Amino acid sequence: MTTEIGDARGAGADGPKTMARSVPDATRRATAFRRMREAQRTEVAEDYVELIGDLIAMIGEARLTDLAEHLGVSQGTAAKVVQRLQREGLVDSLPYRSIFLTERGAAMAAMARDRHRIVHDFLRALGVSEAVAEADAEGIEHHVSQETLAAFRRYTALSRDDPAD
Repeated sequence: MTTEIGDARGAGADGPKTMARSVPDATRRATAFRRMREAQRTEVAEDYVELIGDLIAMIGEARLTDLAEHLGVSQGTAAKVVQRLQREGLVDSLPYRSIFLTERGAAMAAMARDRHRIVHDFLRALGVSEAVAEADAEGIEHHVSQETLAAFRRYTALSRDDPAD
């Protein structure tokens, strides 16, 4: 649903000339903005738990210094985020020890990794270079709906089956 509003441009002898233009329904817009704010709120947590899981898989542990280095933040910033993740029940950590994912954290990391792979593969199917697809997927993965991810998945599957490739 849209709301019509007048535009007083072009006033003449007969008074202001109005031209209607459409404005998206406020409820629909508010819902979209609410979803984006929620995505922004969870984006940091998803990035951290995904990286923690990757580090554990690659080198056997995830340390605060490794997180800070890989995310390009200070150790103090990384420590604050890890403390928040502990309060949210996503990670376990003891002072001067490695950081481990809880069951909830591992589930979030797997979901984030899957979303990243879907977006990355979709961008590659469109012809985006590997480096750009990797960088762009890092941001897009947090801001697409399940419906959009399903469409990305379908398109990618169809493009792989295309004999023109």
